[in-house]
Amino acid sequence: MIYALLALAVIAIVIVGLYNSLISLKNKCEEAWSDIDTQLKRRYDLIPNVVESVKGYAKHEEKTLETLTDLRTRAMNAQNVGDKEKAETMLSGALKSLFAVAENYPDLKANQNFLDLQNKLAEVEDNLQLSRRYYNAVVRDFNTKIQVFPNNLLAQMLGFTSRIFFEAQGAEKENVKVDFKEEEKK
Repeated sequence: MIYALLALAVIAIVIVGLYNSLISLKNKCEEAWSDIDTQLKRRYDLIPNVVESVKGYAKHEEKTLETLTDLRTRAMNAQNVGDKEKAETMLSGALKSLFAVAENYPDLKANQNFLDLQNKLAEVEDNLQLSRRYYNAVVRDFNTKIQVFPNNLLAQMLGFTSRIFFEAQGAEKENVKVDFKEEEKK
């Protein structure tokens, strides 16, 4: 009888320990996603300032600015990791286009406010990359924990499901094309 109670106590301790570690990893996943959201919010707050800076110099680039504003709104309204990932990829592409457009305006490139905003966006992009890496590391640990035996049995019974990694979309995986012939013509 004592051995049965001891065995039940050991099983209970193992289950409680596993449950607590799963909750801890789940919370780390949520915290890591919150870090990404914080960086994205900083990015979203900077974009209108960049758009306003460019408007004064590049009046005929209205379509680029409208696209950027629209993509910012879409990214802000994305509800899940997959949608957020797609929207952020498109927004990143639009920002690259905007900065490429800015290259055609020497006065804009020399404008201190624009340069400050560009530097802040670069800093945010770096922080976003670090946040995404941390998020993916925590998601990897969480997914591994709930998928290995015997954890998977308890995790499934308790409703723990795998998380989605934040991955680069197709356009972000491509190499940047540099055309020196175009530069020589200028």
